[in-house]
Amino acid sequence: MSRIDPKLAATLRQPRELVDAGLVPVDALAELEQVAARYAVAVTPAVAALIDPDDPNDPIARQFIPTAAELVEQAGESADPIGDDAHSPVAGIVHRYPDRVLFKLVHVCAVYCRFCFRREMVGPGKASALSDDAYRAALDYIRGHQEIWEVILTGGDPLMLSPRRLAEIMADLAAIEHVKIIRIHTRVPVADPDRISPDLVAALRVEGATTWIAVHANHPRELSGGARAACARLSDAGIPLVSQSVLLRGVNDDAKTLAALMRAFVECRIKPYYLHHGDLAPGTAHLRTTIEAGQELMRALRGRVSGLCQPDYVLDIPGGHGKAPIGPSYLSQPASRERDGSAERGYRIVDYCGDVHRYPPQP
Repeated sequence: MSRIDPKLAATLRQPRELVDAGLVPVDALAELEQVAARYAVAVTPAVAALIDPDDPNDPIARQFIPTAAELVEQAGESADPIGDDAHSPVAGIVHRYPDRVLFKLVHVCAVYCRFCFRREMVGPGKASALSDDAYRAALDYIRGHQEIWEVILTGGDPLMLSPRRLAEIMADLAAIEHVKIIRIHTRVPVADPDRISPDLVAALRVEGATTWIAVHANHPRELSGGARAACARLSDAGIPLVSQSVLLRGVNDDAKTLAALMRAFVECRIKPYYLHHGDLAPGTAHLRTTIEAGQELMRALRGRVSGLCQPDYVLDIPGGHGKAPIGPSYLSQPASRERDGSAERGYRIVDYCGDVHRYPPQP
C-alpha cells in the first residue's frame, strides 16, 4: 500500500539545508544533527515562507525547526503518551471509544511538528505505510464491529497519499454499511496548499459516507492566502471542516494570538473543535504550558470572541484513557448552610468578566 506521492519539491529535510536556507545558525548544526538522527525533520516551502529568520522566537519556527531542547527528556514523558498501543487490536487500528476508530494509514507527513505525540513512530526509518495485508486486516476489523460509526484517518498524514489511492480507501470504507462518517486529520492545507488539488478533493467525496476534515494549525499566520484557498476548495466541495490546535508555549499561549487563530479558522469556514493540551511526548517540555495557563486562556476567550470561535480545551489522559475536557468551570454549588432558618440553595455562576452571580437569583 506504499503509494505515497513523493513530490514535495524543495522540502528541507536536513539540518545543513536549514542552515543554508538561513533558518538556523551554522553553530547549531552539530546539535541539530543529533536531533535529526532521532526525530524526523521536514519543512515545506510553504511553511518556510512563513518563518521570520530574524526573529529568534518566531512562532512558526518553534513548531517546525528542530532545537537542542528536544534531546532533553523529562520524567513522565513517553514514546506512546496517549496509549495508542493499549487499544490497537490489529495493526493500523486504535479502538479506544466504542463508536469510532483511528485508522493509521501512513507514517509520513508533509512537515514534522516538534511537539508531535507520535514523533517516535513517524518519519524516515519507520514503515511508511501499512502493508496490503495489514490494510485488509484493518478493514476486516472495521467490518466485524458494527458499533463503529466513524473512521478517523490519521497517521502520519493521510493526505500524503495520492488521489487515486485515497479514492480507493474512501470507497472501501464507505462500502461498509455501518460506517457513516470518515474524518481525516491533516496538516496538508497549511503545509502544502497546492496539494489540495481538484483530483484530491474529488477523491475525498464518496457515496455512502460523509467526509469531515480536521485541519491542524496553531498560529494565525499559518492560515496564509494559499492555505485559505486550499480550505475553500474543500468547503466549496461540501466537505465540512473543523480545527485541531495544540496549546504551545511561545506559539499561541496568549489571548490575543489564540483569539486571532480561532477567528481565522471561522473566517475560513473551519469550526474550532479541539485545543489540545501538549502531550507528554519525549523532548517536548519546552513547548508545553501548564493546565492552569490553558484554563486562563479559555476564560479570556469566553465572551470576548464569538461562540463560533470557542474550541474545547482537552487533555489526552496518559495511558490510553481518552480525552477529558479541562476548561475552566463557571458553575459551582455552594455548601448548604442555614441562613434565616432556611438552607442556602442554588448555584454560584461566574460571568466572562469574573463577576459572581446566584442562580436562581435571590429575592
